[in-house]
Amino acid sequence: MSLSTAWLAQLPLTNIKTVTPVSGGDINAAYAVQTDQTRYFLKVQPQRGAAFFSHEVTGLKKLAAVVTTPRVIATGTINGDGYLLLSWLTSGHGSQFDLGRAVARVHQHHAPRFGLDHDFTIGKIPKYNQWQTNWATFYTQQRLDVLVKLAKEQGLWSTNRDDHYQRLRQQLLVERHMQTVQPSLLHGDLWSGNYLFTATGTPALIDPDIFYGDREMDLAMTTIFGGFDDDFYAGYQQVYPFAPGFEERLPQYQLYYLLAHLNLFGETYGPAVDRILQRY
Repeated sequence: MSLSTAWLAQLPLTNIKTVTPVSGGDINAAYAVQTDQTRYFLKVQPQRGAAFFSHEVTGLKKLAAVVTTPRVIATGTINGDGYLLLSWLTSGHGSQFDLGRAVARVHQHHAPRFGLDHDFTIGKIPKYNQWQTNWATFYTQQRLDVLVKLAKEQGLWSTNRDDHYQRLRQQLLVERHMQTVQPSLLHGDLWSGNYLFTATGTPALIDPDIFYGDREMDLAMTTIFGGFDDDFYAGYQQVYPFAPGFEERLPQYQLYYLLAHLNLFGETYGPAVDRILQRY
C-alpha cells in the first residue's frame, strides 16, 4: 500500500523527510520513516485497526525487560489502518553464542501458570491463551487441537493423520515431562527472521508472539528452518541447561509449527507433518 501525505501527517512525528518500503514479512506493510533527526520502523495493517498490533506491543514490552527489542514509539489507527511505530534498529553482526545466552535469559522469566492474559485471534492462526496450571492440557487443547481442527476445515487432514495424532495426543497427556514443565516466557515465533544483531553486535528479538509455556517450544522452532548454529545452543546451555530428554521431545514441538505452516501454505508441508506423526 502507498501512504498519502495526509495519512502520514497523522503520525505522531514531525518533519518527515522520506518514507521507504522495506521488507517486513508477508503480514504487514512495512516502511522506514526518516525524519530530520531520527529513523523509525513503521508497520501498517490495512483496515484492521490498532487492535491488530496490541499483542505484539505487549510482547515487545515484556521481552524488553530481559533482552534488546525495538522500542514502541506509538500505535493507533489512521483512516481505518492499524499502525505500529517502532524505533529503528540498525543491523550489524554478532555472536550466536550471545544470542543463545539472550534467549536463555528470556526463558528464565517465569510465571505461575501457562498462557497469557489475552488471546490473539485476529491473525490467520488463532492463539487461545487462557491460563492453565497443566502444560499438557494447554499444549494439546489450546495449540495442537486448534491447528488440527483448522486443517480438517481446510481439507488438509486425513484418517491416517488423525489416527497417529490421537496416539501422540494421549502420550502427551501422560508424559512425565509435561507434568514438570515450569512456565517460561516464550518469544513464540523464534525463527531466523525474528532476530538480528544491532550495529554494536547486541542480539535483538523482533516480531514476538509471546505466551508462557515450555521453553522447548521456542527451541524446537530454531531447529526447523535453520539460522541457529552450535554456538547458539552452547550459549543457551551456559545460562539455562536443557532438561534431560530434550532432543527426543523436539519432534512433538516441531509438529506445532509444521501444522501452522500446513494450514498457512498447504500440502507442501504435509510430508514433514507426516514424518513426525508416523513416530506415534
